[in-house]
Amino acid sequence: MATDYPESLKGQFLMAMPGLLDPNFHQTVICLSEHTRDGAVGIVVNRAHASLKAAAIFCELEMVHNEDVGEVPVYLGGPVHASEIFILHGLPFDTDVSLEITPGLAMSTTREVLEDIAIGKGPALFFISLGCAGWGPGQLEAEIRQNAWLTCNIDETILFDVPVDMRWERAMRKLGIDPTLLINAAGHA
Repeated sequence: MATDYPESLKGQFLMAMPGLLDPNFHQTVICLSEHTRDGAVGIVVNRAHASLKAAAIFCELEMVHNEDVGEVPVYLGGPVHASEIFILHGLPFDTDVSLEITPGLAMSTTREVLEDIAIGKGPALFFISLGCAGWGPGQLEAEIRQNAWLTCNIDETILFDVPVDMRWERAMRKLGIDPTLLINAAGHA
């Protein structure tokens, strides 16, 4: 993807508005990892799998892993490439194997990063997801104009310290919005 896109929302959270009824995205928070003229890619950060833990992935890939890391939940990152592993993580990261999203956050799909995490040598702050969210050229911009999403800068505290079920509300409040006051209809002046 090209990087010379002045309207890029890379490094932003997308928060689904209540009117976005698609069950894949209802009340989701998405970490936008890339956004260019060619489209956008992000990871849903507030949908943990009901029962899948990292140990299952490590075992499937025949990776040695520490028991405590194996208990980390796996997230449902979105409906695109649902069987592929995406890792959002903090420092340290190597830009040769990870896509820098912000100076303190990256995304990776490499086995190398996952192996380091499995044995406790990788970044301390991370989460593992299956799948991602994706938009074609102009699609995300159109959805924002249709009042499907709000945006704000990624807040790593929300990402790594706030309980999963509170991330959408906390991201909305970061914008000064009380989510209980939102309605399901878009308004146009």
